[in-house]
Amino acid sequence: MKESLIDVKSLTVENLVQIFSLNVLTGENQLHKLITQPRSHRPGLEFVGHFDFFPTERVQILGRKEITYLHKLSIKERKLRIGNIVKYRPPCFIVTAGQEGLTYLTQYCIEEEIPLLCTNELQSTSEFILKLDNYMVKTLAPETAIHGVCLNVYGMGILIRGKSGVGKSETAHTLIGRGHRLVADDIVVLKKLSPRTILGTHDVKTKEFLSLRSIGLLNVVRLYGRKAFQDETRIAIDIELTTWQKDTLNNELEHESKFTEYMGVQIPHIEIQLQPGRDVAGLIEAAANNWLLKQQGYSAAEEFMKRLEAEF
Repeated sequence: MKESLIDVKSLTVENLVQIFSLNVLTGENQLHKLITQPRSHRPGLEFVGHFDFFPTERVQILGRKEITYLHKLSIKERKLRIGNIVKYRPPCFIVTAGQEGLTYLTQYCIEEEIPLLCTNELQSTSEFILKLDNYMVKTLAPETAIHGVCLNVYGMGILIRGKSGVGKSETAHTLIGRGHRLVADDIVVLKKLSPRTILGTHDVKTKEFLSLRSIGLLNVVRLYGRKAFQDETRIAIDIELTTWQKDTLNNELEHESKFTEYMGVQIPHIEIQLQPGRDVAGLIEAAANNWLLKQQGYSAAEEFMKRLEAEF
């Protein structure tokens, strides 16, 4: 399995301004500041002087709760509370829409050269944070690229790998015809979102395209509609298509679990040998459904053995 690293993407305050259509209240010349942490932070304990675990490198969010608290303070107390936070110079402050009376906050941000931003949409702070963190986690996630095909089958991400010409794209085309969705063909970009989560997506250039030998390049959305494509999916199974090897497959009740590791995350691995007449797409569907049943605690092999034991 060949894996090639992709340069880690950088994220700046200006990127957030553009993506979320934020208003820049101050710090227009500081929008180049880099954001290195994938999650934001709402200062709470910091306002009362507790800084032992203050994540200074995170984007700081000020919602109605925080702004209301600051408004209630005396000028002297407010200066102390805000001053204790801005001196750490976080990448930026984002105030959720609907907050007023921010003149004092603007002044402190100007003095410390910290961008102060404000949302346009009248949405709750928690809703905005959910969207913001989701974007930052995906953008800053470690990435790698592999040669293969990625699909969403029955709601779960499937990687299909194998040597060039083995039939990966043809199998993907069959699965699309059965109602499943293409995510990426040829180059699959994998993002590590957490120690247990790998997200599969495309590299933009190949988005919606499927390459078939003897046919050429297909745009699956134009051919089969929007339902034939999905932008990203969480990877659940890694399937490798290999050439048929006589006498290597046995009718075992349950195969020993195998895994493929991507960026330190282990993904269940299945090898499917190819032979004329084998319904590879059907086997992949069966593997997907069987994996889902295992996640729910069901094992066909265990049930079968219980039935045998009940006979004696």
